[in-house]
Amino acid sequence: MTMQTIIRKKPMKISLITLPILIVIYLAISMYFSNHFYYGSVINGINASYKTVEQVDKEMLTKSKTYTLDLKERNGVNEQIKATDIAFKYRGKDKIQALKEGQNPFMWIFAIFNLKASEIDGVVTYDDKLLKEQFDKLAVSDSKKTIEPQNASFKYSDNGYVILKEVKGNKVNSKQLYANVVNAIIKGETTIDLEKKNYYVNPKYTSTSQKVKDTKTLLNKYISSKITYSFAGGEEVLKGAIINNWLGVNKNLEITFDEEKMENYIKEIDDNYNTFGNQRNFATSLGTIVKVSGGDYGWLVDRTREVKDLIVDIKGGQTITKEPHYIQTAASHDTNDIGNTYVELNLTKQHLWFYKNGSLIVQGDVVTGDVSKNYATPAGVYVLQYKEKNATLKGEGYSTPVDVFMPFNGGIGIHDAIWRTKFGGKIYLTNGSHGCVNSPPILAKTIYENIDAKTPVVCY
Repeated sequence: MTMQTIIRKKPMKISLITLPILIVIYLAISMYFSNHFYYGSVINGINASYKTVEQVDKEMLTKSKTYTLDLKERNGVNEQIKATDIAFKYRGKDKIQALKEGQNPFMWIFAIFNLKASEIDGVVTYDDKLLKEQFDKLAVSDSKKTIEPQNASFKYSDNGYVILKEVKGNKVNSKQLYANVVNAIIKGETTIDLEKKNYYVNPKYTSTSQKVKDTKTLLNKYISSKITYSFAGGEEVLKGAIINNWLGVNKNLEITFDEEKMENYIKEIDDNYNTFGNQRNFATSLGTIVKVSGGDYGWLVDRTREVKDLIVDIKGGQTITKEPHYIQTAASHDTNDIGNTYVELNLTKQHLWFYKNGSLIVQGDVVTGDVSKNYATPAGVYVLQYKEKNATLKGEGYSTPVDVFMPFNGGIGIHDAIWRTKFGGKIYLTNGSHGCVNSPPILAKTIYENIDAKTPVVCY
């Protein structure tokens, strides 16, 4: 036998001796794990490695008596739910035993490569009612202590809008949190970090959100607008210092306009434009100055339309000079907005003049509303509504055809009165019209042929 043969046979003998030893060791370990949990076993948060059912049972029992669930909340707030508060009890030995019996002691070697925690339901009990009461007592459940989350907001300054940081608050999703509290108690977990578990209701938009930055840019564009209202004797300049009071931002970061405030602003500047129904100093054909008030003539701002137009102008960041929109216009913006084309009616003298472009076209005596019957023709400055040929005037107890009719105050108008042979004087005091201006046919016809709708009619 050579030395080489001896060397080859020696390892084989060693292997034959080692294998039975390994088998014995493996069986011995298997016997150990017949009443001990595998290495790496974790049951409901308790390390059960190499422990017997009795040891695990005892540890769980001990833990249950001092069990406390800690809730870590925002701003350093910590709250607890204790076992004694909810009648928390451990009753799970049988289930732990069943779990142990489910471990094949001969398969212990595979457990080393398959470490996992076990969760057993029903090993603890608690009082549902007491738990709900304890949960409702928590500060995190107290609506009076709840700080609502707020999106990042905006503040106007002399240098434009700045972003104000969001408010996180401490409002939680109560249903979700309560379900997790129950789950934690069942599993024997001792801590819930509300921030990490994302149970808080957070602001949708923060100061770093792109949409917040975009909204700030848009707000600053809006307040960059400069809108000048120019009127006789001055101007009103609308800039960011006023505009910012009208702007708001809703929860979706959409910019809103307070149209009521805007209309109030338009109302404030109305006095520079509106003359509708105002008292006027009127130079009469008799050379006197009379004060005439009432009627429906004059400039009248269309506030609603002007607000809508202002919104468009502001959104465009425009710099413009403008007049407001009008529902009704007058001849001019001069102090005498009546202009030089108008009908003048002196109710006392019962005389009418019609001027066109400053020239007297026609004049003559008339008969106005019957004073004795409360039909007196009202004073004021009115707008001629329209003119009509071959009209029929109707009222209570009468229906009268006329050749021409020119209404300026509701149903009151100028028309021919062929049934009258006399005009002027004191006729109107006892035998006047129903309010209309009865005119000689030639006077009414001449006016009709030269007048246009919207011409002012001054009655005094």
